[in-house]
Amino acid sequence: MIQQQKPRVLILAPVMDSLTEQLEQQFAVDKYTDQQNKDAFLVSNGKGIVGLVTRGDVGVDNSVLECLPDLKVISVFGVGTDAIDLSYTKKHNIQVEITRGVLTEDVADMAMALMLATSRNLCQADHFVREGKWLEGNFPLSSKISGKRLGIFGMGQIGQAIARRASGFDMHISYASNNEKPELPYRFYPDVKQLAAQIDVLMIAVSGGSQSAGVINASIFDTLPDNALVVNISRGSVINQQDLMTALQNKKISGAGLDVFAEEPRVPHELIAMDNVVLQPHVGSGTHETRQAMSEKVLANLHKHLD
Repeated sequence: MIQQQKPRVLILAPVMDSLTEQLEQQFAVDKYTDQQNKDAFLVSNGKGIVGLVTRGDVGVDNSVLECLPDLKVISVFGVGTDAIDLSYTKKHNIQVEITRGVLTEDVADMAMALMLATSRNLCQADHFVREGKWLEGNFPLSSKISGKRLGIFGMGQIGQAIARRASGFDMHISYASNNEKPELPYRFYPDVKQLAAQIDVLMIAVSGGSQSAGVINASIFDTLPDNALVVNISRGSVINQQDLMTALQNKKISGAGLDVFAEEPRVPHELIAMDNVVLQPHVGSGTHETRQAMSEKVLANLHKHLD
């Protein structure tokens, strides 16, 4: 009896060790980052590769896809497709699968954590205690979140999950999105600038990509009230980072909570030096439970198209 060969899969960007092990057990795997001469490898070995695994923050360049004539599916570890040319994949009948729905709750939790940490100065208070400053006097007052006006830019699954959590804090919720969702009990604004004029906290949960790149810029920061907070758990590209730093330095807004940045993992020294900014290393979905569920989804998405 002839044993059927395992489908060939290319791991383009490093993923969890446990996922890599499962991929190696179930497929014939090549690791792009292990290749000394990546271009030569693709030219010599690209034909026959039918599956590709990448991360949402990495995506895949068309120059790589052009070397994979037999590719059937791209399985993304994450929900972002902004780093993938979807017009190219559609033209070449390559299916693009994401870990949809798996990381929603964790990212929404992180959004609330950043909002609370920024508003209540939790990180600064932690340093205040550790550095012995409490012995010298009381910590300055912070600002409450309960009852404030929350504006969510992007009302997809993650935006709605954030809204559900925020309602438990008695926040007044409104949103801006490509389309109004009449079934939701929140006020809709067709334009994010209109939204910015009516809120205390701007929560960025919109999808990344060319359509949203730089949308949150100086004009938005100028429209927000001076006591406003900005929280970003979507993509660093959505914010004009220089405009954000200028707004913080000039006290156009009072603070920011950021899990994503324009050029990760490089974070501007200006942001690092600010004590009214809470910084996270893009770990919105970074829990054991969710990363395991994402791994299972990556495998399932491959098998759906390759079995």
